[in-house]
Amino acid sequence: MELDNIEKLLQKYLDAETSIAEENELKRYFLSNNVAPHLEQYQALFGYFSISKQEVHTKPLQLKTQKKNWKWLSVAASVVLLVGLYTGYQKNEQRKAEIIYNETQVAFNMLSTNLNKGNEAIAQLQYFETAKSKIFK
Repeated sequence: MELDNIEKLLQKYLDAETSIAEENELKRYFLSNNVAPHLEQYQALFGYFSISKQEVHTKPLQLKTQKKNWKWLSVAASVVLLVGLYTGYQKNEQRKAEIIYNETQVAFNMLSTNLNKGNEAIAQLQYFETAKSKIFK
């Protein structure tokens, strides 16, 4: 009967459903010398838990704490920000210059068209002037 109860408790333990009292009962059973042969594989598990509780570390642990130098990070972030602003400003200025250049091209085309009209009018006046001078001579 006790073996059947231990097997049920062991199954509950493996399913993570045992209480602390039931785990203590399992620990007492597996630390005793009369463990059933088919359950001896679990004896090392419960033996390890009882041995590890008794271990004491006498040597103090020295933890190395590394202070990260955050100043360099802020300097690097500032440099990246300034470079980004400078390149953004340069691209903006270039875009403005291209817009002004295109507007100037349009103005020059209009001026050229109007000058060509003026040249045609002057050519007609010259033709008229030559015809007038032939007549009045």
